[in-house]
Amino acid sequence: MMQNKRKCNHCQLEFEEKALFSSFIKGEEKYFCCKGCEGVYRLLYLQGLEDFYNKLGNNTLDSFVDSKDSLETFDTQSFLDKYVIKKDSLYEISLILEKIHCIACVWLNEKILSKQKGIIKVCINYTTNKATLLFDLESIKVSEIIATIRSIGYDAHIYDVRLQEQYAQKQKRDYYIRLSVGIFCMMNIMWIAVAQYAGYFSGISLPMRNILNIAGFALSTPVLFFSGWVFWKGAYFALKHKTPNMDLLVISGATLAYLYSIYASFKGGETYFESVVMIITFVLIGKFLEVSGKKSAVDSLDKINAQIPLSVNVLRGNKREEVSVYDVKIGEIIEAKPGECIAIDGTLLSANALCDESALNGESLPIQKQYQDKILSGSLVLNTPLCYQVSKEFKDSLMTSIVNMVEESLNIHPKIQEQANKIARFFSLVMFFLGFMTFLSWFYYLEASFDKSLMVAISVIIIACPCALALATPIACLVGLGRAIEQKILFKEARFLETIAKADTLVLDKTGTLTQGKLKVVEIKSNATQEELNVLAQILRQSSHPISQAVLKVLPHNDVVCAFDTLEQINARGMIARIGEDIYLGGNFELLEERSVRIPEEIYQSQGDKSSFCFAKNQRFLGFYALEDSIKEDAFSALERLKKMGIALVLLSGDNEGVCKKVAEALGIKEYYAKQSPIDKADFIDRLHKEGRVVVMAGDGINDSIALGKSDIGIAMGGGIDLAINVSDIVILDDRIEGVKEAFYLGRKTYVFIKQNLGISLIYNALTIPLAMFGFVIPLIAALSMSLSSLVVVLNSMRLKQ
Repeated sequence: MMQNKRKCNHCQLEFEEKALFSSFIKGEEKYFCCKGCEGVYRLLYLQGLEDFYNKLGNNTLDSFVDSKDSLETFDTQSFLDKYVIKKDSLYEISLILEKIHCIACVWLNEKILSKQKGIIKVCINYTTNKATLLFDLESIKVSEIIATIRSIGYDAHIYDVRLQEQYAQKQKRDYYIRLSVGIFCMMNIMWIAVAQYAGYFSGISLPMRNILNIAGFALSTPVLFFSGWVFWKGAYFALKHKTPNMDLLVISGATLAYLYSIYASFKGGETYFESVVMIITFVLIGKFLEVSGKKSAVDSLDKINAQIPLSVNVLRGNKREEVSVYDVKIGEIIEAKPGECIAIDGTLLSANALCDESALNGESLPIQKQYQDKILSGSLVLNTPLCYQVSKEFKDSLMTSIVNMVEESLNIHPKIQEQANKIARFFSLVMFFLGFMTFLSWFYYLEASFDKSLMVAISVIIIACPCALALATPIACLVGLGRAIEQKILFKEARFLETIAKADTLVLDKTGTLTQGKLKVVEIKSNATQEELNVLAQILRQSSHPISQAVLKVLPHNDVVCAFDTLEQINARGMIARIGEDIYLGGNFELLEERSVRIPEEIYQSQGDKSSFCFAKNQRFLGFYALEDSIKEDAFSALERLKKMGIALVLLSGDNEGVCKKVAEALGIKEYYAKQSPIDKADFIDRLHKEGRVVVMAGDGINDSIALGKSDIGIAMGGGIDLAINVSDIVILDDRIEGVKEAFYLGRKTYVFIKQNLGISLIYNALTIPLAMFGFVIPLIAALSMSLSSLVVVLNSMRLKQ
């Protein structure tokens, strides 16, 4: 007979189809002759080099002989340079773990990896299966880390966020096949159970009873060993590493019922094959719904990931080359066509361009870019092609940083989750003990039959599985973080949801936070010469402060370049420059007064409730600029809602008293402080902490970095978005005060749902375990109720999306 043949998708060698194994890559089913070929294929896809196979044509490659050789790739210098990040004397790598199917799998991997010499820290994100490891490369190799993971029944490969969808679909498909077998057998075994129970009351012959028992055995066996394989595997590694988990509880209960039913079939007793099928199937349904729920909750993140292209067109010499985003170097020039998404941050080289940055800040109107303006990854090119020079590597670009921050947000768990996990870890061991004691009590003290005592003990073991307890916090956090992403709010860590829920004080910066940060010069009084104005313009170009940029706009444009001997920026004051013997001062009144510059009285009177900028040379007053800013439209309603939530509001600003008073009164803020330096703001946060307050600070992420760091939660507005990501705990991408209010609201709402979920799981166990111990719950109902408790927790968390 002729055998069907198929080519390996990597080496292109032809094999009998049964000798190949399939794998889903980029949503398509691929076939490989060995793990080595699969690994190389994935690596080429990871780097955006799939076109290699088109160029290969009809040629073939050497096939890999031993998949173990693929581990050596993880220790090559090129791999380390590309995927391993150096952090001081240690190194960090991110991996994707395969075959993770419950929270216990995460705990098991964390525990085993943490025991390895050289691994300092392990964080595994249950929702994305991403493992981040901090390790000493001199003590342990990356290949040894991968080998350790494989030794406990899991697998790992380098992390790429784009592969997440593929693995989620693969996991979902595997559950679907196993669940289909379970449901088919359950539907058929129910008819057998009905016939058995009817026969016990109306009479049934021994041959017919044996036939029904054989049918029950035939239907329950594939369910226990095929559909229940995920539980067998989890239980095996739990026993191997002495870590009892949920899988061990489920498979122990089902196997005991299965073995007893085989024994009862020969002895003429009552069998429980239908209970075995329903225990496995109901729990598997719960797991399938959990996997589906997780996939739904990370859809917002998938939308962000889908925007980032894999390759870009780089101009090298007189040629245009399509290059993987990972291989583009700083300083290279990229050409982007209309409709393309910018992959890497850079500086515009074209005269002008029109970009859509709504993915970053929610701004629906396109933004006009000029020569030398920043081009941000994640923005969309609209009307004409543009060229820009790369200023950051792909891994450091804005959109990549945002995606990484969102991915990492679940790695550090809230304190309430840590407490729940501690309970769940010891819970399984306690329930085995209770199940055993229940059996002894019924069999010896209540003198019940062996099968009755065993069924009661099985019910106790099954009904007590801590699935709902383990899911209570991560599912709520995941949905809450997904909801925040939709609102253009990025939490760096899930634990900040809990912290902001407990916060009672919000400290606000003024410029760029409560106001638009788009200052306009409304009054000018100057007697400076053109040469002195040229020096002032050169000084202001060195500052990114909104006041400096606003004054610069009204100065005459010139291309004169001044060579400063020294140039110093004074926090909350201004700037001092020296050219030869001349000293130039640009800043507020305090700066000039400290340097003994006499300021005319009429200038003081002109200030009023406006921001001011003064200019002087060698103690001679040269000019005054009065500026005004407008309050953000959404600030009024947002702050009013925060006050109704019981949040105390405080305004801290480096601006003058008149301006602060005007803004505070307009927004109904009773407590405000003017002329605050960055150090003053940080000291104020310390005073609030001494009063026992939980403080949230919202600022522009630049001048307020010290205060943001001192606060329990630092919220950076999106104006200085790339820097804001580095100095804050929460980033408001669209720069709205409404986003600050939403962050408080989501934190409190998520925390309420976490407590609800924990309450549901604890009440469930408190009520059902005693009922099972007293014999009021059969194994079938125990499996159903345990699955329903997990489902209730997932569905309750999904209400956060509303």
